[in-house]
Amino acid sequence: MKATDGSVRVLNYADGHDAAMILNMMQTYASDPAGGGAALSPDVLQRLVPALASVQGAFSVGAWVGQQPAGLINCLMGFSTFAALPLVNVHDVVVVPAARGQGLAPAMMQLVEQVARERGACKITLEVLQGNRSAQALYRRLGFAAYALDPAMGTAEFLQKKLV
Repeated sequence: MKATDGSVRVLNYADGHDAAMILNMMQTYASDPAGGGAALSPDVLQRLVPALASVQGAFSVGAWVGQQPAGLINCLMGFSTFAALPLVNVHDVVVVPAARGQGLAPAMMQLVEQVARERGACKITLEVLQGNRSAQALYRRLGFAAYALDPAMGTAEFLQKKLV
């Protein structure tokens, strides 16, 4: 698959170059204000790719501009009890600042959707920060919308309770 000036593909967790790319992109993401603004610890970096590889159904999509790594999406399989089918949760989306606006995120999301369909997923889910207006606009253009079962109950919120 091609973006404006780059390419995208599913990454192989066992490949050293792909693993290094994941770690580099995740450091970029974590260090950005949208990713929390703090680098990942050496311990997390050491465990990350092997942990992803051990999660059944996990997959990552990478993007390059020329030979330079430029984007990453990490995905985890989940399950929809209302559809009794698998779903794909987009867990991390990062495009390096220098490559933004070149169509990498839509190209990566297109490949995520292709993999999700191949795996029989009923939907793709993701979370986005309220202040990340450009990402919100992108996701809406790609067909994502706030989740609601009954409009009278409002839209769903993503909540967390940290345990570690």
